[in-house]
Amino acid sequence: MSTLILSLETSSPVCSVALHRDGQLLGQSELRLEKSHSSHLGLLIQQLLDNTGATLKDLAAVAVSDGPGSYTGLRIGGAAAKGLCFALDIPLIAVSTLQALAHQVAAYTARAEEMLFCPMLDARRMEVYSALYTREGREVLAPAPLILDSDTLAEQLAHHRLLFFGNGAAKFAPLLQTPNAGFLAGIEPSAIAVGALAQLAFERQEFRDVAYYEPFYLKEVHTTTPKAK
Repeated sequence: MSTLILSLETSSPVCSVALHRDGQLLGQSELRLEKSHSSHLGLLIQQLLDNTGATLKDLAAVAVSDGPGSYTGLRIGGAAAKGLCFALDIPLIAVSTLQALAHQVAAYTARAEEMLFCPMLDARRMEVYSALYTREGREVLAPAPLILDSDTLAEQLAHHRLLFFGNGAAKFAPLLQTPNAGFLAGIEPSAIAVGALAQLAFERQEFRDVAYYEPFYLKEVHTTTPKAK
């Protein structure tokens, strides 16, 4: 029996959905509009199912990008995934946003075994959410918020070639003067990579509790009270 997995990526300004059958991509759709996730995610899902000839009842699981990333975006994706899994009585899979980002780059990088992959997601000012992975996806440095300066990841850069990418990597480039640092532009989170890793998680039966799942925000969310008029 084939495994059909719907994947959602809402951790960034790009709202992305993908559909995989037994790890093979059937289709994907994305929308690059700021603050559009809540109003367009459901429509993207339905259009993707229609275009691939699938229905919600065909799904074996729903995968969601787990974070870190946009607090609001992660909540929207998590709520949608939980709602679908609860209604359809199917498993929920959570995939690290940073690991998925590294996977999509490593899969198309020549001599990938010679370097470490460092996704960086912008966390405003000179801070990013980051981690380090090998070509195979093994975690070398756990996801963490990093303050960027000339000494950031200095130990790793002294012994390895690192490839940086993601929407937070550009502000790190001017701080480094080492041949061991490479940078890729235009790399954004994609539901395609989430789906590829979700298939592996499905085979290992690595599911999350639908009732209690919360995205991996990494940092506490700071809110302010509006000033009285």
